[in-house]
Amino acid sequence: MPTSLETLRAADTAHAVEIAERVWWVGHVIPDDNFQCHVYLIEQGDQSVLLDPGSQLTFKHTLRKIEEVVPFGAIRWFVCHHQDPDIAASMPLIDALVSRPDAALVTHWRAHALLKHYGLALPFWLIEEHDWRLPLEDRTLEFIFTPYAHFPGAFCSFDWHTRVLFSSDLFGGFTATPQLVAVDETYLNAARPFHEHYIPSTDILDYALTQLERFPIAAIAPQHGSIIPAHLIDFMIDKLRHLQCGIYLLGQHDTDIQRLSELNRTLREITETMLLYRDFRDIATRLLAVIQRSLPVAHIDYYAQLPSEEFLALKAKARFVGIIEPRVPEACHFFGHTLGEWERAHQHDPALRDHWLHKQGFCMQSGAGGAAVIAIPLAVQDSEVVDAMALMTFDEQPVIDENAAQMIAQMIEPLKVALEREVIYRSIDLERERAYQRSIRDPLTKLFTRFYMQDVLQRHLALQERNMAPPVAALMIDLDYFKQINDHYGHGAGDRVLEQVAESISKSCRSADVPVRFGGEEFLVLVIGQGLDGAVALAQRLHALIEQQPIDIGESEPLRVTASLGLAERHPDEAIDALIHRADTALYEAKRAGRNCYRVAGQGIA
Repeated sequence: MPTSLETLRAADTAHAVEIAERVWWVGHVIPDDNFQCHVYLIEQGDQSVLLDPGSQLTFKHTLRKIEEVVPFGAIRWFVCHHQDPDIAASMPLIDALVSRPDAALVTHWRAHALLKHYGLALPFWLIEEHDWRLPLEDRTLEFIFTPYAHFPGAFCSFDWHTRVLFSSDLFGGFTATPQLVAVDETYLNAARPFHEHYIPSTDILDYALTQLERFPIAAIAPQHGSIIPAHLIDFMIDKLRHLQCGIYLLGQHDTDIQRLSELNRTLREITETMLLYRDFRDIATRLLAVIQRSLPVAHIDYYAQLPSEEFLALKAKARFVGIIEPRVPEACHFFGHTLGEWERAHQHDPALRDHWLHKQGFCMQSGAGGAAVIAIPLAVQDSEVVDAMALMTFDEQPVIDENAAQMIAQMIEPLKVALEREVIYRSIDLERERAYQRSIRDPLTKLFTRFYMQDVLQRHLALQERNMAPPVAALMIDLDYFKQINDHYGHGAGDRVLEQVAESISKSCRSADVPVRFGGEEFLVLVIGQGLDGAVALAQRLHALIEQQPIDIGESEPLRVTASLGLAERHPDEAIDALIHRADTALYEAKRAGRNCYRVAGQGIA
């Protein structure tokens, strides 16, 4: 008797093989057949049991192996887990051989309704009429109801003595190279397509596995594939529980099991990606990796229209950070239109005649250098209005067969959810940013407020005290004779002057600088990191720009204004107010000097 199933991996299948105490494999390996069928014998003297006797193609080999263990006449019980010919077609041959009056065919009533059409003389012993148990010489067989896996009356058999589960179609697999015992976890690759196409639904498979988990299984002996040793049982149950079954529902006219299984795996991973990841970058990266197993996609970019009518671009090259763009690709011009209008345009618009519209709703167009782009329109939830677009870019023209088209179509709902969620997040972020900007910027000039300036300067100076920040200078700007502009042209003209001057200041500043509307017609620029020389250069540029810039105030002639400027570089340990006061003092020196000039605190005429 073998000590473990692992020792049987090289067993001679030309003879009966003992897989557990008085439990024998007596099947036959058919060359070049990936759908191997197994027959098992429980040796019990003249009460022996033959499980799933096999087909007429293999029975002569099974009969020879049985008689290597016990005489055929010692078999009393013939268990048929279901009625399919691969395990039951040998029953007419058996019926002709059986001479003992107490022999019986053990099955469920639903299988009996079909097996009876063989016209057997052998009586039926129905498991549901015998408390789902069959007592034997030194053990008991318990029958486990697993309905619809794969047919309504499906059941498995459990040997309480050896703890071997005879699992019928469950745990079976397609094995290109016959292997009596599963070697490792790679057996899942054989079992996955078998279950995905054979079991009608995931719920049915989950129910069956739950029923089996109640038993202390030490080995699994399926009708097909390989026998599963103890160390793989938990792994197989867990992985099978997460399969998506009923893959022929995906296939349309395609019945290739391996191809449908791969499609099913891809669709499942797309769904799992949506459930597992929250960050759109993670979703997009994972989604691309999944799709690239089936299609030669170079990258996928996403576009969505925000409630503010702005366009959100989530581009692969920008790592999907999300950029507000004023212009979008041609396909996005359908934002706000219905899916019906998208379809009709592709049918009738001459400008789109080079676009190939697939029946699933996406279109493909040729790009430069033999490349191609597939545009996938995404409609608003519970609506036909397009408000988002996924653009799949290929380096070469792809072949879009029915499976690829179905995979792309299956992406639509998950992408709608992901983009809708991202639009909500981005809209909230944008509104939060707008609210923040409104709180720190002057509504007329869009420059920063004094309150924001105080906060920034305090933090910067605190770093500077620890030698962690660059130098800072203050540049004060005051428009000359601004009151006369208001008095003569009105406050509307004055506001236009302030807006124009503020725009000039903003354009002249670096991103590190802090331009502030200090009050009325006064402006302040904190020049960060350039010291006095940089502040003087900025003062010179602004002085010339303001003087030379004509301002349209709605009059016959544009208005020209001038400004007086004062600047100061911060001394070590100098307070903020003191720095600004010195810059303001320099400004008034420029005023006293006749205006339209600048002064540097502590220096002479400039």
